[in-house]
Amino acid sequence: MGRSGEVRRREATERVTAQNGRELDLQHYFPYRLARLAEQVSLAIAEVYSERFALTRQEWRVLAILGARREIATKEIGPSTTLDKMQVSRAVQGLQARGIASRKHHPDDRRELIVSLTPAGRALYRKIVPLALARETELLGVLTPEEAKVLDRAMHKLSEALS
Repeated sequence: MGRSGEVRRREATERVTAQNGRELDLQHYFPYRLARLAEQVSLAIAEVYSERFALTRQEWRVLAILGARREIATKEIGPSTTLDKMQVSRAVQGLQARGIASRKHHPDDRRELIVSLTPAGRALYRKIVPLALARETELLGVLTPEEAKVLDRAMHKLSEALS
């Protein structure tokens, strides 16, 4: 976190400390509300890929990353998907077992695995993406175009502040 992030965090802590007697109400606590919303959105999107295509959340995230690239090192998947090393490994194994993805050793480092979609995986990706994008449009449809822009800017600003 940059210097300005540290300053903002300290100032926020001081403001809360100054509010004597204030107790935390979980239902109004921003991090909790955001986590709940993220889970609700994730479950809504899962309706697209889980039942119809029998993919786990982790497999979907890996599939989505692979669909945007020709191939990727497994160590790069986690930071792009918020999955830990074990979740990435399980998701890749699951996709490979179903013939959706393939793995090979990196030519310069045999410890590193490179993952790519098979032709069947590319076909699956092309089937799911329009459905996922339609679901996203449906979810964001409750917002006005201006609200959607404000939400996007706010999410970007928070993400930058936490980087």
